[in-house]
Amino acid sequence: MDEDEIVSAEEDAFYYYTAPSDPGLEVMDPAANGSDLSGDLPPQLSSQLPSQLTGDGASSTIISAVDHLNSTLGIDLVSIITTIATVVVILILTRLVAKMVDRALTVQIPKVTAGGKAGIDAETEMTFRTIIRRLLVAAIYIAGFIMVIYQIPPLSRLAVTLLAGAGVAGLAIGFAAKDSLANVISGIFLAVFQPFRVGDYVNFNDDYCQVEDLTLRHTTIKTWDGRRIFVPNSIMGNQPIVNWSITDPVITWPINVGIAYSADIDKARDIMLDVAKRHPLVLKNHEITVRVTDLGDFAVNLRLSVDVPKRDVAFTTGCEIREAIKKRFDKEGIEIPYPYRNLIIQNPEDLHDERRDRAG
Repeated sequence: MDEDEIVSAEEDAFYYYTAPSDPGLEVMDPAANGSDLSGDLPPQLSSQLPSQLTGDGASSTIISAVDHLNSTLGIDLVSIITTIATVVVILILTRLVAKMVDRALTVQIPKVTAGGKAGIDAETEMTFRTIIRRLLVAAIYIAGFIMVIYQIPPLSRLAVTLLAGAGVAGLAIGFAAKDSLANVISGIFLAVFQPFRVGDYVNFNDDYCQVEDLTLRHTTIKTWDGRRIFVPNSIMGNQPIVNWSITDPVITWPINVGIAYSADIDKARDIMLDVAKRHPLVLKNHEITVRVTDLGDFAVNLRLSVDVPKRDVAFTTGCEIREAIKKRFDKEGIEIPYPYRNLIIQNPEDLHDERRDRAG
């Protein structure tokens, strides 16, 4: 067959398919038409017809490609795509649920329990809410992780195998993560027994601090000079801590002042009491005392004891009262001595002879 005959046969096939002479063929199955057409064509043309003319569409092409991958690579592509989609949906839902729970316990619940409506103080409510929030969020992420594992057959079989040997695996994991587990358990105990609460003022390692946060692993405390210390919960649970806010925030603050032995103790006491009563943060309905605490080497030591509303104002209040006492003592002629020593020379003649020898 020469080239002209081939071109003529192609044109006849095209017009036969697109504009059939019999109107009834328009409603016939295109696949059947394409099948009949390709069967009537010479072998050289039947292999050159496009798939759209023989009835094989895009869907058949995709199915053929999937079947080819399945037979060649030995994988189930549809199953893999379904598993990936399921895992993505689980991860998104886990993230959304965790954020919703976190927001509810951070923003919405405090609106309901504000002002002591829950019957507990604000610090206790915040501590319980903080630890419960973190436990719930951790549980949600763990549940999502388990669901993802069970969606992947190899990981699912591995999980079943690990559960079968959970005794040995649990012992190994527990030994390897004993410090982390101790911190988690200590965090739960701290939230339940509450030796301190979020917002309390405490003394930690001789530093005055405020408890800012309590997590499952550590406690965040802020020192008086703005430093933030992250302390593992196991240490916070085993170390003695002075809590200034746990029951009654009112504290007694001492102010020590020394006066000379020649000064009038009663006059000094009256001045100190008057200065303390004039300070706005000193509780006037509580007892204010001045007592002699020590007879030192060079001074009579007096201690002024005042009550202030809470610990965070005690230091500044003490500094202001101490400064006012110094100014009043200077005005009233009461000496605040500084250390001095008396030098006694037992043989002054020997000292004069030594000086003459050095001069000569």
